[in-house]
Amino acid sequence: MDQSVAIQETLAEGEYCIIAVQGALCEGESRQSRLLGLVCYRPEHGGQEHALFLYTHRRMAVTGDDVSLDQIVPISRDFALEEVSLDGEVYFLGSDVTVQLDTAELSLVFQLPFGSHTRTFLQEVARACPGARSRSPSRPRRAAGTQPGAPGPGALELAEAGGSSFDESRPDGKGLLVDQSSWGQDKPENLLPRQNKSKSDIIDMVRSSTITVSDKAHILSMQKFGLRDTIVKSHLMQKEEDYTYIQNFRFFVGTYNVNGQSPKECLQPWLSHGIQAPDVYCVGFQELDLSKEAFFFHDTPKEEEWFKAVSEGLHPDAKYAKVKLIRLVGIMLLLYVKQEHAAYISEVEAEMVGTGIMGRMGNKGGVAIRFQFHNTSICVVNSHLAAHTEEYERRNQDYKDICSRMQFRQVDPSLPPLTISKHDVILWLGDLNYRIEELDVEKVKKLIEEKAFQTLYANDQLRAQVAAKTVFEGFNEGELTFQPTYKYDTGSDDWDTSDKCRAPAWCDRVLWKGKNITQLSYQSHMALKTSDHKPVSSVFDIGVRVVNEELYRKTLEEIVRSLDKMENDSIPSVSLSKREFCFQNVKYMQLQIESFTIRNGQVPCQFEFINKPDEESYCKQWLSANPSRGFLLPDSAIEIELELFVNKTTATKLNSGEDKIEDILVLHLDRGKDYFLSVSGNYLPSCFGLPIHTLCYMKEPILDLPLESIRELTLMQLQTEDDGSQLERPMDIPKELLMMVDYLYRNAIQQEDLFQQPGLRLEFEHIRDCLDTGMIDTLSASNHSIAEALLLFLESLPEPVICYSVYHDCLECSGNLTASKQVIATLPACHRNVFIYLMAFLQELLKNSAKNHLDGNILASIFGSLLLRNPAGHQKLEVAEKKKAQEFIHQFLCNSP
Repeated sequence: MDQSVAIQETLAEGEYCIIAVQGALCEGESRQSRLLGLVCYRPEHGGQEHALFLYTHRRMAVTGDDVSLDQIVPISRDFALEEVSLDGEVYFLGSDVTVQLDTAELSLVFQLPFGSHTRTFLQEVARACPGARSRSPSRPRRAAGTQPGAPGPGALELAEAGGSSFDESRPDGKGLLVDQSSWGQDKPENLLPRQNKSKSDIIDMVRSSTITVSDKAHILSMQKFGLRDTIVKSHLMQKEEDYTYIQNFRFFVGTYNVNGQSPKECLQPWLSHGIQAPDVYCVGFQELDLSKEAFFFHDTPKEEEWFKAVSEGLHPDAKYAKVKLIRLVGIMLLLYVKQEHAAYISEVEAEMVGTGIMGRMGNKGGVAIRFQFHNTSICVVNSHLAAHTEEYERRNQDYKDICSRMQFRQVDPSLPPLTISKHDVILWLGDLNYRIEELDVEKVKKLIEEKAFQTLYANDQLRAQVAAKTVFEGFNEGELTFQPTYKYDTGSDDWDTSDKCRAPAWCDRVLWKGKNITQLSYQSHMALKTSDHKPVSSVFDIGVRVVNEELYRKTLEEIVRSLDKMENDSIPSVSLSKREFCFQNVKYMQLQIESFTIRNGQVPCQFEFINKPDEESYCKQWLSANPSRGFLLPDSAIEIELELFVNKTTATKLNSGEDKIEDILVLHLDRGKDYFLSVSGNYLPSCFGLPIHTLCYMKEPILDLPLESIRELTLMQLQTEDDGSQLERPMDIPKELLMMVDYLYRNAIQQEDLFQQPGLRLEFEHIRDCLDTGMIDTLSASNHSIAEALLLFLESLPEPVICYSVYHDCLECSGNLTASKQVIATLPACHRNVFIYLMAFLQELLKNSAKNHLDGNILASIFGSLLLRNPAGHQKLEVAEKKKAQEFIHQFLCNSP
């Protein structure tokens, strides 16, 4: 995930983050997550220079508030970046990239995720180096401090003089391509490919150096395609069955909610006892760390603890290589393969989706790893869905959010991202949190004693939701022949004896989707007692498509011969099922979709939506086309979805009338003509996205006001004090804010996990409509949905509650309550009133902390980033300053404002 947007918010004027990548800083056995940003800036003496900005960060680095600057490394003449191998590190195709950064002052080692994004990042660093060149040593270089003689993947260095290259001869994707056209005609002698390659390396190099590749993974790993190559690729995919055969491989899939515990027992009873050595291990954890630090920030020592425990628990009859580790707060997924299969793993990408409060917090959500194994695409998903028996609709929404938002970038940037569903095999594991309903606790326990699992399963929420086709449509699950895996007293096999006395449930599940999949076992493992959950495992035989080289070459020759007969200079032409699109009554944060079909004629063609003159994007911010580019074979068709979604970024101008739901899209055919699509519609103004002072002057619901009145009030300048205008006296605070806070005060003052558990999307839409129409009497929603709506309302304010103009003053007087109150006193009256009102409400919440389990630090963290926002274009806070911002809010929570 490119997190350069978050870094950009931290930079000063004239500084630009070109690209960012998330990696791990390696110090001995320690691994600390870092965000690396390549930043371009202009020094005082002129010109253009670059530096690597290193950040500590929260896992969901969405905004500048989620990162803290740790170090700046200028890219100067003594800067070197070289690919190395760590001591004991097993290199294989698809493994993470280990690089060593050296300057005159420091030496750092990072592990970066294997994939196209890391390749692009390292390419950009290479281009930024002043006159750097690559060297090709006689043997692979090892990281500083490691033992000589161990195998390594090769060396990449940005040295003091000459050109730059990331050894384009590498067949596996870890050697990163750099455009050499700017180096002139003379290629440096030291850019010759290495000679000491194994047989498999040589085979892979041959495959990747020409279009005659042997499998779909290598086809898709080619960086760019001409039209002819694209046609070849498409025909090869269509004829895949002609040159491949099915071979079974054994997969182990395991899930374990560890309840924030460190490993206390050997994991072999779960991972390897009584089974044949698997070819592939997919191991997922939930609730790896339950601390507040893990919730708000990324680093936790438990990642390394559980990684080590898993590695030690793998089957002793085989050697395994780690392909990937990805973690979102407490949700972690590990992928291992037998070392002999490593050469056939490619296209490894990992992504994450947080479904917690405001769609950002990672206490709930999912992580996924996708990869090619031989010629079969596989996606493994580990998810932790919303808790509590009654929240099955929230679980359904979490599942749908993960499916819609989980997107994997492809090596070829012209191809649209891959979604979970676009894979041959999908393995979904995790704490799905679906419960047993309609039965009381004692009845459930009695049925478990009788081993009447089918009777219990009839009341299983997941079974009911799958049957209703609300989730996991098309997925399969094995028969549940083991007792529920939740909830036990930690350290025992006894059911929950706490005051809450949770009913037993099959929270921990494994499902699958795809062809040629046979489940061999599905069981829990009662021997492990570390957690209040029991781990679950499932073993599969999965049929994977393997290439027959002879048949492949024969198929390729037939395709090439048929292409030779085509008239490649023909002009492509398509027909569109629709060219005018009208989106009616568009609402804030409510997705609308219109679709149309592109049907191709007799000539293969590539299509793309292109920018209009003097515009930075092919469409306005509230609109997107999916897919925005693609390829069509003769007589084929594709459906395009136009998605319209108004959020905090675009709502204010739509409210004011400065922008309208109007746009023209240009669909361009390569070597063909352009087609013009008209988009129109109307936006229903909303209180979300309006300034505070505008809302205070709106005494009637916004949808009862004329559009011109809304426009005038939205564009009205904010005044510090009464300027003597003829407008009626405004309300002290916006009525919409009053409605939400009053509702929470009356109904949710003791609500557990308030502002930490997300609400339901449909309920948010209902809340928004009630606020915009003034029909508050019809408001019916959960406390969590109201709380999230309040946070979204504050986030949507174009000018935060504490105005940008006093932002730095707040930081300077943090810890000094008297001075802080003086700063608040300088705010415009409407902003000052809102701040005081919110602080009073939050103080009431803290008075009930014994029931709602909130504390000042949690509330200061959540509300601090909403009420006290960094002004656009100003440099982001470092760690000490971020603490000041949080302390500024915290002092008001502990004292009267």
